Amino acid sequence: MPSLDDFELRIMTREEQLRPCADRPVDITKPGWDVRLRQRQHPLDEAGIRRDAETLLGELINHYCTNGEHTREAIRKLFKEYQAFAWAVSLSFDPKTEESFRQHLLLFSMKDQGTDSRDALLLLQHLCGRAVAAGVNTGPILKEIADLSSDKNKYGMGSTKDMLLKASRK
Repeated sequence: MPSLDDFELRIMTREEQLRPCADRPVDITKPGWDVRLRQRQHPLDEAGIRRDAETLLGELINHYCTNGEHTREAIRKLFKEYQAFAWAVSLSFDPKTEESFRQHLLLFSMKDQGTDSRDALLLLQHLCGRAVAAGVNTGPILKEIADLSSDKNKYGMGSTKDMLLKASRK
């Protein structure tokens, strides 16, 4: 099993590859900017690292949910430090089963609200909506992942743990 140092080295490499995509400016003053943005390749494809990054993400998710709080906190710290990587990595499947919903929530927990809790809340609502529409019983899974999540109120809108617990009661 890879160590946290091994994970960090691998993430650092992906960060360097993704940084040009993440730092590319978007001029929202020009008409059609949103269309052009949607037409861009996914950053993982543009950097030519999709398979590598998805493998790494799968390993990180497994490591996150099978180890203790110290490890989970270290992984959250990696996602905070390597923002281009955190911005670009995603799961390529919808949360339409209990396991796929769990995977999405684990990634949500690892990203720990990213740089904006409002975006995190919108993402959580979207994930829950998709899962509920597919017939997934979301409450128990939300509670399970809340137990693995940070209880730090980073931006004044509640912790990731609080967000997940609140969503479990809906």
